[in-house]
Amino acid sequence: MDLMEHQAKELFARHGVPVTLGRVIEDPADAAAAAADLGGRVVVKAQVKTGGRGKAGGVKLAASPDEATARAGEILGMDIKGHTVRRVLLAPAAAIAEEYYLSFLVDRANRSYLCIASTEGGVEIEEVAHTTPDAIAKVPVDPAVGVDDAKAAEIVAAAGFPAGAEDVARRLWEVFIAEDATLVEVNPLVKLADGSLEALDGKVTLDDSAAYRHPDHAAFEDRASADPLEAAAHDKGLNYVKLDGSVGIIGNGAGLVMSTLDVVAYAGSPYGVKPANFLDIGGGASAEVMANGLGIILSDPQVRSVFVNVFGGITACDAVSNGIVQALELLGATADKPLVVRLDGNNVAEGRRILAQANHPLVTVVDTMDGAAAKAAALAAEGI
Repeated sequence: MDLMEHQAKELFARHGVPVTLGRVIEDPADAAAAAADLGGRVVVKAQVKTGGRGKAGGVKLAASPDEATARAGEILGMDIKGHTVRRVLLAPAAAIAEEYYLSFLVDRANRSYLCIASTEGGVEIEEVAHTTPDAIAKVPVDPAVGVDDAKAAEIVAAAGFPAGAEDVARRLWEVFIAEDATLVEVNPLVKLADGSLEALDGKVTLDDSAAYRHPDHAAFEDRASADPLEAAAHDKGLNYVKLDGSVGIIGNGAGLVMSTLDVVAYAGSPYGVKPANFLDIGGGASAEVMANGLGIILSDPQVRSVFVNVFGGITACDAVSNGIVQALELLGATADKPLVVRLDGNNVAEGRRILAQANHPLVTVVDTMDGAAAKAAALAAEGI
């Protein structure tokens, strides 16, 4: 789960990272009072889960409470890379002397952790890596040791940070470990005019697999901004991502689903047809899970056809077929989009027999993955 800036700062504050929380508002009418409480001169910042807010006009300086109202009115409702701004953060304008970059992340390639630090803060770190790679320090962190005094000193020396930054590095590491994050990032970490350090911005990605250890993290979920289909799928425990195409996709196993997306995109290219979603029902999915997933996809108004691609292993093909039949019975007349089903593997013969016996007018069984993708794409094209 990605956090918004104000949420990341809340976590930072819990662990002693120097930060100013500011005020979050959803109505421009509340901006003047909030700005007055914060000293009058504030920065108004869009709260969306994407980068590039400044370049998009989502970060603006306000010199007075009245100007804060105007700036908030300009930013609220903006679309930034497909994200609608529903709230803004007002923070006191800071007297910045220098800007740095500091982050911890999971280094999957080396099965370890990595600290990335740079004195070139305030801009996209990818741009710095491309133009001036020598300005970036990459310091491996041993999971068994973490960031102790010696490692913090190593990070500060490698990055060229000022003395005193060691404490910030240790505390940011504490956020990373204690909150089960896969990324914590401060950009910029600023040196103020008085010489103190402050996390002026923050980005945090929390590991959903560790959510059971952090019931308080549920408060960070932005249900209002979530796609309603993704929210419904989440409530049913489904691994679903909404895309912008017209062929619904269901598969068992992330690798198979990703391959299915590619095959459908290729098959649909002559028609301008693309996948409508990613949905992995998992390796041990029950008929109920299959039915839930099909119900979510068929409720998407953009979907014109559905491709169910299953290789039976732990999930046997007969369970998948039963799930399809049950889902169509439950959905009744609301199920009005054609399904193309490709089954292979464990109990495939029984799975195909169940579908043949049901003889549902919406269901077409195709033996091969490529053939099924072509059929689903053609059906979607007919429905557009």
